[in-house]
Parts: sequence; C-alpha cells; structure tokens
Amino acid sequence: MAELPAELFGPGPARDSRFTIRDVHAELANFPAEDAEATVEFLHRQMNEEVDGLEMSARNLTDFPDAPWELRLAIARQCSDEARHIAMFRRCFEARGGRVGQYPVMNFQYRILTRIGSLIGRLAVQNRSFEAAGLDAIQQEVLARSSAAGESDLARLFDWQLPDEVQHVRYANAWIPRLKAAAGPRALLDLARAVSAAGRAIAMVAGDAAMTSPVAGELRREAGFTEEEIEAARELIARPPAPAAPGS
Repeated sequence: MAELPAELFGPGPARDSRFTIRDVHAELANFPAEDAEATVEFLHRQMNEEVDGLEMSARNLTDFPDAPWELRLAIARQCSDEARHIAMFRRCFEARGGRVGQYPVMNFQYRILTRIGSLIGRLAVQNRSFEAAGLDAIQQEVLARSSAAGESDLARLFDWQLPDEVQHVRYANAWIPRLKAAAGPRALLDLARAVSAAGRAIAMVAGDAAMTSPVAGELRREAGFTEEEIEAARELIARPPAPAAPGS
C-alpha cells in the first residue's frame, strides 16, 4: 500500500502501545454485519473516532487562539461533549468483553483536518462534513438498528449523543458566514480548498468501502442547513465520486 500523500494528510495523533494504527479502511478488522464481533469492533472504532473528535477540537483551540471568544467557547464545549462520548462508547464496548486496543484503528479524520490551515476550512470539514454525516448515520441506521436488535444500552447511547452532534453542526453553520464576512473573499477560497482536499483524502482512505447513509433532512434542518444544501447532499449521495488511489 502506497503512503498517503503528505499534502492531504498530516501526522497522526499520539497513541500508546495498545493501539495498532492503519491508514485505510481495507486494513481494519472488517467483520460481516452478521458476525457477533462486528458490533464490538464498531464500538472500539467509534470510541477512537470520538477521541479524534476531541483532539481535533482541541487543536482548533490551540491553533487559532485569536478566534472570537464565543466561537472558542463553542469549540471548548464540543471538547467536553466528545470526552463524554468517549466514556459512553468505552462503557458499552467493555460491557461486551472488549479490550482497548483489541482492533486496529484509523485516525484519518485528525490527519485530514490538521492539514487544513484555516479555521473556516476546519469547521466546514469537521463539523459540516464529518459531524453532519454522523447525523445521517445515527438516525437512519445505527440508532434504528440498535433498537431493533434490543440493545437498549446502545440505543440509549445514540439517543444521548444525537443532540450533541446536532449542536456541533449548528454552531459551525452559524459561524461560517460570520467568518466569511470578517475575512472577505479569501475565506471562500480557504473553505473551497479545504472541502476539495478533504473529499480527495476521504476517497483514498475509504477505497471500495465508501458508504453513505440516507440524508437525515429533519436533523440537518435543525442543525442549520438550508433546503438547498440538504438537497445538494442528497444529490451527492446519489452520484458518489469514484474512489481515488493513494498517491493519485
């Protein structure tokens, strides 16, 4: 496997010796959905992604100390939310016999985000892209599937997590126009460059496993997306881009 290109991926976050780090989805422990171990591995993977979410938000605070105070406060609250989510996922994971570090993990979101040099670009990618996709997945698939399977602890976890995710998307949707107005045309260029680079990077990581969930229109509306943006997201899912090979 070729190395992921440095212009799209920064260094990964620190992890202790318990963790095995992989770069692409194909190198993870991808169990069939019907395998009893699939849920346990999913919880381990998601727990690490919540750690990434905390680390990304913390980096936004340290990397952009001159951002408006109200925005920094919203980011700090996201750090607190992500820390709570980590503990929630770990409890459910260990309740099923899981051991931290049992499965390989990826830190692609952190590596993509920290390569973006503007706060407006990071909010567009982390909150309006990564977190918004999480809204779709939680409502349309994960929460419904957990309820149907009788896994009440998971259904409760996702039910508690969902309002936090809505707020994470909402504050970005509120602040991006304000950052655009303050910075002028350069902000639009920074935003477009960040979203384009993230799209190419995600295609390299996902490969043939690129998957999307049906757009949760009501939740996205609550999180501050316009009707035009919601429809654009639906159209994008209907015509997903072809996966890109690492190094392309």
